[in-house]
Amino acid sequence: MEKITFMGLEINKISIFGLLFNKTMLLGYFFMALAMVGIYEIFDVRYFSAAANAHASGLNPTDPALKEAMRLAVFGDVGEVNRNIPWTLFIVNYMYMIYTGSGVIFLVALAELMGFHVIAKAAAGFMAVGLSMVFAGLFTIATDLNMLNMLWMVLTPNISAGMWLMLPLYCTYIPFVLFEIYLLLTNKREWAKRLALPILVLSIGVDLVEYYIQAKLFSMNTARHLWTEFPFLTFYFIISAFVSSLGVMGIYSYLVHKNKEEYNELMDLIRKAMLFFVSILALYEVFGYMTVDKDWSFLILFGPFKPIYFGGYILLTLALPFFFIFKPGKSLYTLLASVCVVIGGFVGRYIFVYGGNANPMSNRFGLGYEKYDFYALEKSFNYVAPHLGEILIVVGSLGVIMIVYKLFDSVLSVSDFREHH
Repeated sequence: MEKITFMGLEINKISIFGLLFNKTMLLGYFFMALAMVGIYEIFDVRYFSAAANAHASGLNPTDPALKEAMRLAVFGDVGEVNRNIPWTLFIVNYMYMIYTGSGVIFLVALAELMGFHVIAKAAAGFMAVGLSMVFAGLFTIATDLNMLNMLWMVLTPNISAGMWLMLPLYCTYIPFVLFEIYLLLTNKREWAKRLALPILVLSIGVDLVEYYIQAKLFSMNTARHLWTEFPFLTFYFIISAFVSSLGVMGIYSYLVHKNKEEYNELMDLIRKAMLFFVSILALYEVFGYMTVDKDWSFLILFGPFKPIYFGGYILLTLALPFFFIFKPGKSLYTLLASVCVVIGGFVGRYIFVYGGNANPMSNRFGLGYEKYDFYALEKSFNYVAPHLGEILIVVGSLGVIMIVYKLFDSVLSVSDFREHH
């Protein structure tokens, strides 16, 4: 393919039609179309449903329709607008995409520092995938916040607000990763290696700051013990993200590098790293649920969450992957383990977010809403399934990954193995 060189970067000379209308992009557009349907559904629920107002209350305070509108406003039936359950599939997907994407970037930077040459050859592609997942996470949370709220976040900055802190965080992190990809593509290995340590620090910093942001946002739910008592929660997020990240790297290696000479070596390295982190995560799970409030532990281990916890998380994230990768073997087994942990990792985030919502708030600290027993009406198991709009937006985030990565690859050929000297 004919190339154009700009600032040492070899750019593929490709037509607009070839860039925007290849098979991968068309599939990405299809997923994005589903997301648009989901956004319409969510906006319709949020802004165009029947709502109570002062004028209606003054005209006829006993009107049954007004009572129903008031009930929906306070105890709505739709998951993402429910006062009792403020965290839903948006947060699940946001956390999964951000943590997994930054985990891929972190692991590649770590491999750079440790001198794993086979990772170095594929580093540009891995980082492009990780960055694409970060954009998918931001897409998810942007649709949750809506553009009007995001505009006011810029016009009236509140540096003490957890949500606002995401702006400077990613405005710093994303350009830094783009610069690292530039160094890799222009074969400036010494500079890339020097930059690997800052990238490593920034990557782990994203995970730490992300937890800090989530903690600030979760602070109004202090009685939900699963979120506040899980031990060393920051490190739990990071280790579980590494497992999912290695799964993404395994699937990507199969799709892009399966016919290349270094493929088996690459998959075996992913297998060894996955075996290590799966083992650490398994120990974490045992220790974690021995520490958390017994009501939450029993709810997840023996209550309504039991099928999805054991069948969707433990089986896919820990048991099957360990079985596939315990002994060196065919790369196919590593691929199967990768598929399992990618799915199981999402289920794990789902359980954490929805499991934390499962019990009503209690008078644990005697403060705020808890003090006045605001949630007294919710006495039993409290769970609202995701709204269809949320599900479609999450599916649409896959389109974001495909579109962003394919643009990188079409223009810069990030999927190529690069020999470095």
